Amino acid sequence: MNTHICKTVPIEYSQVVNAYNKVKKGGKAAGIDNESWREFDKKRAGNLYVIWNRLASGSYHPQAVREVEIPKKDGTMRKLGIPTLRDRIAQQVAKDYMEKKIDKLFHENSYGYRPLKSAHQAIEQVRENCYRQDWVIDMDISKFFDEMDHELMIKAVEHVMEEKWVKMYVERWLRMPVQKQGGTLHLKDGKGTPQGGVISPLLANLYLHFTLDVWLSKNYPQVNFVRYADDSAPRAQRRVI
Repeated sequence: MNTHICKTVPIEYSQVVNAYNKVKKGGKAAGIDNESWREFDKKRAGNLYVIWNRLASGSYHPQAVREVEIPKKDGTMRKLGIPTLRDRIAQQVAKDYMEKKIDKLFHENSYGYRPLKSAHQAIEQVRENCYRQDWVIDMDISKFFDEMDHELMIKAVEHVMEEKWVKMYVERWLRMPVQKQGGTLHLKDGKGTPQGGVISPLLANLYLHFTLDVWLSKNYPQVNFVRYADDSAPRAQRRVI
């Protein structure tokens, strides 16, 4: 198997293998093709080669995501978009590549879905802020993953990533249609990224870095905040008049 053929996109076969190893540790739910890990692994080397070959040639096109609903604590339902196993591997390749370059740009108080950051660290920072400051706003952006604007998302990607192939694949993943439980396909209307996609948390952090973190730091430097994905807790000193 020749994995050193000159390709238009600088992705190596080893990156796909590493992505496979990471993704397989996650969810087992199949996408719209119903392919399981057991089926995929029957021809694992060949399947990984196909993914690499298409990614590296710029010809990789994702399939639609399968919509599932899970109950939330308040009794409502949360919609998740489940990509195929192959799309999850491909997204992991791009996520790993992007994360190495842009994670260092994120605000120190952004804790969600980042290397060496955790929910426990976020809670500890919230606790410390409570000791020092007088009031808090607990904020959760309603339907953030459903409403995220594609045009602004791509602008953010272009701002931090000079590689055109990264923008190309991010655009394709953003445009992936959703297959409803009845089997019908729902096309995106310039907004939303599947909550369940491998790359979605990184894109969410990038989007909120510019639209919330940088905005708060620039316009309200007196406000300390802790953000975990789309959940945030800004805090500030009480003004004495």
